[in-house]
Amino acid sequence: MSTLPNPTSPSPVPSNFFNTVTLPTWTLTQREVVRFLRQKNRVVGALATPIVFWFVIGSGMGSSFKPEGAPEGFTYLEYFFPGTLLLIMLFTAIFSTISIIEDRREGFLQGVLTSPISRSAIVLGKLFGGAILALIQAVIFLALAPIVDLPIPWLALPGLIALLFVIGFGLTALGYIVAWPLDSTSGFHAIMNLFLIPLWLLSGALFPPTGAMTWVKWIILFNPLHYGLAAIRYILISPAAQEPSDPPFWFSIAVLLIFAAALLALCTWLTKKVRAAA
Repeated sequence: MSTLPNPTSPSPVPSNFFNTVTLPTWTLTQREVVRFLRQKNRVVGALATPIVFWFVIGSGMGSSFKPEGAPEGFTYLEYFFPGTLLLIMLFTAIFSTISIIEDRREGFLQGVLTSPISRSAIVLGKLFGGAILALIQAVIFLALAPIVDLPIPWLALPGLIALLFVIGFGLTALGYIVAWPLDSTSGFHAIMNLFLIPLWLLSGALFPPTGAMTWVKWIILFNPLHYGLAAIRYILISPAAQEPSDPPFWFSIAVLLIFAAALLALCTWLTKKVRAAA
């Protein structure tokens, strides 16, 4: 005689892609966004500091700096706008990964690592969360573009948003790699301040690489932020005002995609390595 299943006994949850990757990724992404937005000091710091940089430095340079080949009336505030946009994304994406250190200290990360969800979901949740936060801050700053007579190309806006998301994803992955082995937020700040500012300065955000020394040109050439900046500039600034040294748009996109994919693979490897060691 066949036995009927006990209706009071819990049925096992099937272990499928949705339960181990998709749902945990979405949940962790939501957690990252909500947690960051609740910390007002980080939101203000990530957005206000680059805006002050943009206004003070841009106003100070004024008409004393003019990119090669720029049309008449093109100001340094316009030239510096894409670089400030990149700086906002850099601050937001990188410093959102401080939550990795906080989660480890609070025990949340250990609980997630011992759960049956995929380790890839942990990585993707953190990276998607940081990329979305960086994108939100970037879109807010874009609203200031008309102030410097920099029209937003509405037809190209979907492509620009996709580009900013890829840049934010790669920068968040960079912060993930730095934050993962650390257990101190002060140590994270020290490393990132020493590493981030030169990375941004040598991207072509403040000055074009055309007139720079040879060793500076080589650093800019191998700096992935340079290609993100060139792609942003290609969309926001007219071709007549673009830097002659900027790489082609398609090449910049290819570099950004390779950069994001390589760092994603490294983040996943680091996370799985901790699991194997445990």
